This record gives sequence, structure tokens and C-alpha cells, in this order.
Amino acid sequence: MLKSVKTKTARASGDTFAIVASKYNSRYVDAMLRAAQRELKRAGAKIQIVRVPGAYEIPVVAAKLARHSTLDLRPSAIICLGVILRGETTHAAHIGEAVSNALMQIQITHEIPVIHEVLLLENEAQARVRCLGKKHNRGTEAAQTALAMARVMKSLLPKSF
Repeated sequence: MLKSVKTKTARASGDTFAIVASKYNSRYVDAMLRAAQRELKRAGAKIQIVRVPGAYEIPVVAAKLARHSTLDLRPSAIICLGVILRGETTHAAHIGEAVSNALMQIQITHEIPVIHEVLLLENEAQARVRCLGKKHNRGTEAAQTALAMARVMKSLLPKSF
């Protein structure tokens, strides 16, 4: 069951957030991207957007962004947006599993939040509900999660005396 998105007034305090978004299934991904941007801008965040051809290409860009060795170039979190619609073969499931595993590995290896909103959906009806509506938009939820995780990661930094 889907939960309604609750708008929060989180502050980003000048943090930069990267969004890696697929061009494939653009109607749905673009709607999530606009929602994520709106939420991050409302929080006062800087935003870097990278578009890639499809969901399978998202992890390599996320890894490149996560590898920035200087903290001023490295984003506070990376939001990954894509929509994979199941077809008649198992191809979509393979893509979804590969992307999920890669994104998980990137966040663990580089100790940076990678927000996974590469959705594997059964049909366009599910995509409309999760991507086009304001009530359940996964882009808004992704941005809220990124803001929350950036705060968590900052809280774990050593305190200077």
C-alpha cells in the first residue's frame, strides 16, 4: 500500500545533491526529477543533474560521483531515478536486480547515501501512480530521504575541538 508523501521543511544548509536520472521512460522519470528538484530547492540545496540513456547506465555515473576524493566536490547524497517496465521477457528483472546490487555496493564502498528510486514496475498504471501524482511521487520521497541521510552522515563525522 502506498503512503502519501508528507512535505517536510528540511534544510540542506548549502549541501549539494546529485541526481542521476534515466532518459528512458522519460514521461515518468521527468516527473520524478521535477518533484525531487522542487523538494531539494525548497530545502536550499544545490543540485547537480546527470542524465543517462537508461536505468542500466545509472550505477556507473553514481560511482563516478561517489569517487570524488575532495569533500567539496562530492555530493552529500546521490539520488538515482529511473523506471523499468516489465515486458514479456525477464530482461526488466535482470536490469532491476543489476542496478539494485550496484547501487547498494556503491553506497557501502564509498560511504555516501545512494537513494534508489529506480522503479521496477509491472505496468504504466503503477508508473502513473508512483511518478505522476503529487500524493505518492517517488521523486519527492527520494529527495526527502537524501536530505535526511545527509543529516545522518554529518552527525557521524568526528567533532572538532
